[in-house]
Amino acid sequence: MQKTYSLELFPPRNDAMQETLREARPQLAQLKPAFFSVTFGAGGTTRDGTFETVAETMAETGIEAAPHISCIDSSRDGLRELLAKYRAHGIKRLVTLRGDVFEGQTAVGELHYANELVEFIRAETGDHFHLEVAAYPEHHPESASPQADLDAFERKVKAGANTAITQYFYNADAYFRFVDECVARGIDIPIVPGVMPITNYKQLTRFSEVCGAEIPAWISKRLAGFGDDLESLRAFGLDVVTDLCERLLDGGAPGIHFYTLNRAEPTLSLWDNLGLPKPA
Repeated sequence: MQKTYSLELFPPRNDAMQETLREARPQLAQLKPAFFSVTFGAGGTTRDGTFETVAETMAETGIEAAPHISCIDSSRDGLRELLAKYRAHGIKRLVTLRGDVFEGQTAVGELHYANELVEFIRAETGDHFHLEVAAYPEHHPESASPQADLDAFERKVKAGANTAITQYFYNADAYFRFVDECVARGIDIPIVPGVMPITNYKQLTRFSEVCGAEIPAWISKRLAGFGDDLESLRAFGLDVVTDLCERLLDGGAPGIHFYTLNRAEPTLSLWDNLGLPKPA
């Protein structure tokens, strides 16, 4: 089976970030990914920018782009309007998520879970959209147990998801165990591992604390030991993530989803290290 490679972008929040994205995007587009995904900010802070980034990406690169869509703080009527807008602009792929719920938040919208959102989109639009959902090899930080986490993932698949993209991780065994447990339940959709290049230790630590991704102790200690030596840190990070990707692909992963953070160089270096195709 042919491997699928995709890249994630996020909507810029200011002029400087806009310039960074516009510089990185054409370089990343040269890799001819299967699609770009485009996130929205926590609590919808950049949700309006998601569509703008998707439209701009498709127009500039000619490559499919998939907006993240969340049911948090969304009504059914609002979702219908959004889906109609996406259809009218030729968008055919969505990354379907529950979205972030903040401490003390009581009103979370008319739909409460990602499987309900998948069901709603299928009921409203049939098979028009290819629906990606999230998977958590190291388990969702809000999940009561690994069993409950698998139950939630299975509900999303049964609701009509086509494929899944995982939260990033640095432990390949966690991914393979998760896939094995899904297969044992009869879940057969592709589960594409998400990979985060390592370029900034403090940033990676902050992200990981929020999303529940584990940084193995041996990696964390080596990264901390580099201090301000960013060149050595990034060289080590590139080696670690290259080895991770090679193991994933050799072990049967259906592809890789790269979390680019709107920067071209880390993903390009990783792409080159892996010897992935660079179409003319």
